Amino acid sequence: MSLSSTLAQGAALDTRRWAWLPPVGSAAYYLLLGVVGMLILGPLGGITAAFMNFSIGFYVGGQVLAGILGSVVTFGYGTEGKHGANYIQTTAASVAGMMAMSTLVQAMVWMGMPPVPTWQLVTYMLCIGMMAAGIGMLYTPILVERMQLTFPSGLAVANILRALTDPVLLKQSVSRLFGGMAAGAVGGIAAAKMAVLGVIELSTSTFGAGLIVGARVGIPAILGGLVFWSLAPYFISIGWLKEGEPFRKIAFLIALGMILGAAIVDLTLIMFRAVKRLSSLAASTRASAAAQVPAERVGQGIGPRASMPRLLLWVGCWTVATIVAGMSFFNEPLGYMLLAVGLVYVFAIVNGISLGLTDQNPISSAFVVTVLILAGIGLKDPMLGLMAAMVVFVSSSVAGDMQQDRSTGWRLGSNRTVQFRFQVAGLLLGAILAVAIAQLFMTAYPVLKLDQTVMSESEAPAQWTSAMTFKFVGVLRSLTEPKAFQTTAILIGLGIGFGTELLRKLIKANAAYQRFVKAGRKGFAADFCVDVLLLPSPYASSFGGFVNLPTSAWFAAGGTISSLINTLKPKRKAGEQDLPDDMSSTSLVGGGLIAGDALAALGLGLAGLAAVL
Repeated sequence: MSLSSTLAQGAALDTRRWAWLPPVGSAAYYLLLGVVGMLILGPLGGITAAFMNFSIGFYVGGQVLAGILGSVVTFGYGTEGKHGANYIQTTAASVAGMMAMSTLVQAMVWMGMPPVPTWQLVTYMLCIGMMAAGIGMLYTPILVERMQLTFPSGLAVANILRALTDPVLLKQSVSRLFGGMAAGAVGGIAAAKMAVLGVIELSTSTFGAGLIVGARVGIPAILGGLVFWSLAPYFISIGWLKEGEPFRKIAFLIALGMILGAAIVDLTLIMFRAVKRLSSLAASTRASAAAQVPAERVGQGIGPRASMPRLLLWVGCWTVATIVAGMSFFNEPLGYMLLAVGLVYVFAIVNGISLGLTDQNPISSAFVVTVLILAGIGLKDPMLGLMAAMVVFVSSSVAGDMQQDRSTGWRLGSNRTVQFRFQVAGLLLGAILAVAIAQLFMTAYPVLKLDQTVMSESEAPAQWTSAMTFKFVGVLRSLTEPKAFQTTAILIGLGIGFGTELLRKLIKANAAYQRFVKAGRKGFAADFCVDVLLLPSPYASSFGGFVNLPTSAWFAAGGTISSLINTLKPKRKAGEQDLPDDMSSTSLVGGGLIAGDALAALGLGLAGLAAVL
């Protein structure tokens, strides 16, 4: 489609509130969206995501924050502004998601991997990201349009972008975000400078993460941590731990097994539902459903039409580039690279279905499963394992983001090809910043370079638990330091996770139980006890095995307070519209706390680095 045609379409849908704004579809319009997404909101979300991985060990996607702030920029475009805000959040999420991969650079340092030229690492991550974006888009017609999976976060962002055309709602959302950011920045600086806060290991970002997830995740995390901590003497007595070692050195293997066990149940159900859903979507049914879909959803929107041959060529070229980069830069055997790339095509759809149905993208499980498969075919070198599994880890994240963002765009009627181009632009910058932010944080905070898998409990840093890196390095080290009890620990966790999740699914699927839960306060309280005490989700309780006990405590505190506020808040008045969970006050403030704490840590680190230089 020519530029003149695009401009003509834009003129037909010109809903600008102010004439000085660049017209929809013009080069200046796309430049505005790109600058805001790539250079402002993307790095902000990326710093937050990287900080969370370094400090806690997981990260919260920045789509909601980017969607709200992007809506501020595109508010002047009226109803058409939702498309521009969608492109902004797509770009920002791509930058932030790639920057979150900085944990892989930290893993390389922990394992003592020889320094890799920055340009090689950036190129490798870029090739993987571009391949994954294409594969993710390749599957979207199946997952998003044909199967019509929910993608809860994608739906929430779509609702947010529609709702934020209301100036009052927009003002409230932004004020909560920035209020949380201010509190997070103050808390982060105070925790670093005041000894009394250091003693209690205050972490506003961990508290903020708890505000987002709620008590049903936060409380099982601390209870899981307490169970693992209490078992430390027993682990020492049977030789699984040495005196003075942190409990998480063995607990993370049990926790990892719990995640894998629960994932087996979930993925089995997900594939069953996927097959059932595909078989039920007859051609006549799909045609009837399409007739009920708003015109904006089925249309291509302003911009060029999608081309399947171009997309296939894109995927093919970047797949070859990824294989060549791995073999050339890191001496990966061809067989390992082919296996890793093959697993990408599997996990991109399996994790995509998981994300679409449950809002969970098990990227860590994809990494661990890849390492286990490679070990099963004879891999002994942890360095080769890391660089091969990196392909699956980064791809699972990028492809899932592409599918989720596209679900938002499909609901809004945003142009498919334009949205893909915005994601690609974000990946380009994100690959560069992922390496840069890892080096910056590790230079500003040298403690991040220390391998915590070989530290005693007293040596482990309180503020930088790096649970994700701990998990990766621990699994990779088992390739060269195999111990029988490590396998036993994983199998025990797998049995716990599988059994717990299976029981949870059977109980919660029972019609009588569902009626009891919905009947009143007694049912709500009983269901809460099941989720928190009796049969907590293995995904939640396993968190306590990856981090220090104080981290779990702050996480649980945030979750408990969030659930209390949201449970006790006044009921909505007649005529008021329910808002998505991602727009609740506690969620927005929690996101702000994380961003503020991340910026405080980065600022303090840069100040210290400047003083040394």
